[in-house]
Amino acid sequence: TMPEGEIYSRAFDLEFKGREVISGSQRIHDYELLVKMIKEKGLRVESFEHYLKAFKYGMPPHGGFGFGIERFLMLLLNLPNIREAVLFPRDRKRLTP
Repeated sequence: TMPEGEIYSRAFDLEFKGREVISGSQRIHDYELLVKMIKEKGLRVESFEHYLKAFKYGMPPHGGFGFGIERFLMLLLNLPNIREAVLFPRDRKRLTP
């Protein structure tokens, strides 16, 4: 997530009935910042060269979000369990629709 100063970031969460249903952020697009953060985490920059290549030559600001549609439907319809909101539920015994 792209930092915004020392204590904030460019991220958001949308809650419905007290539960998170959407989460998103602006991604880091600054090459030097990405390299710095990789090093701070004790990781090898060489392991990320393929990914970093696009950022080295100029990645525009970009972002994204994830919408928990099943969680939203469960809350909207007051369902007792999220499994009742999943179109094709999967578990250990059902791996395909």
